[in-house]
Amino acid sequence: MTNSITVLSQVYYLIKKEVTIEWRNRYAVNGILLYLISTIFICYLSFNVRANQLDPVTWNVLFWIIILFAAVNAVAKSFIQEKQGQFLYYYWVHDPVAVIVGKTAYNSLLMVLMGLIGLLGYVLVLGNPVKDMTLFVVNLLIASIGLSFTLTMTSAIASKARNSQTLMAVLGFPIILPILLMVIKISKNAMDGLEWSDSYDEMVILLAINAIAGALSYLLFPYLWRS
Repeated sequence: MTNSITVLSQVYYLIKKEVTIEWRNRYAVNGILLYLISTIFICYLSFNVRANQLDPVTWNVLFWIIILFAAVNAVAKSFIQEKQGQFLYYYWVHDPVAVIVGKTAYNSLLMVLMGLIGLLGYVLVLGNPVKDMTLFVVNLLIASIGLSFTLTMTSAIASKARNSQTLMAVLGFPIILPILLMVIKISKNAMDGLEWSDSYDEMVILLAINAIAGALSYLLFPYLWRS
C-alpha cells in the first residue's frame, strides 16, 4: 500500500514537472499549434474549399494525417529530449513505473488537448461533414490516448540509440498502422451517420490495442530503464 502511494505521488510530481516546464517554455505547445494552423490553412488553399472540391473521404484522411504528425511531434520529445543527467536523476529518485506512467499520462492529456483543438480548427476552416460528432469525438479521444501510449514507449526505446529520430519512425510505424486503420473506419462510420453498433468491433479492437500497449509499457519499461 505504501509503495503504491509512493508511486502515485511520483507520478503526480512528474506530471506537474512536465506541465510546469511546458507552461514556462511553451515550445512544444506553440510548435504544435503552429503546425496545426499552418497545415489546415495549406489544406484549405490546396483543395479550394470554396468551390466545394473537398469530399468527405479526403476530409477524413487529411484530418487523421494531421493528427498523426501532430502526435509524433508532441510525443517524440518525451525521452529523446531528456539529457543524460536528467536520466540519472530520475534513475536514483523515481520508480521506473512512475516515470513511464507519468510520461504517458502527460502525453495523453497533451494529445487529447491538441486533438480537440485540431478538430475545432479543422471544422471551422474546412467544414463539418460529420453526421455523428459524438462518435467522432469519442474516437478521437481513444485514438489520442492510444497514440500517446505507443509513441511514449517508442520514444523511450529510441532514446537509447544514436539516431533516435530515425529509429522512432521505424519502430512507430508498424505499431501506429493498426490504430490508424481502426480510427479511420470508425470516423468514416461517424461521417456516414451509422449506428454505434456498426463500430463496436473496431472500438473493441482499438481499446484492446491501447490496453496491450499500456500493459507492455508497464511491464517492459523497468527492464529498459535499467539498461
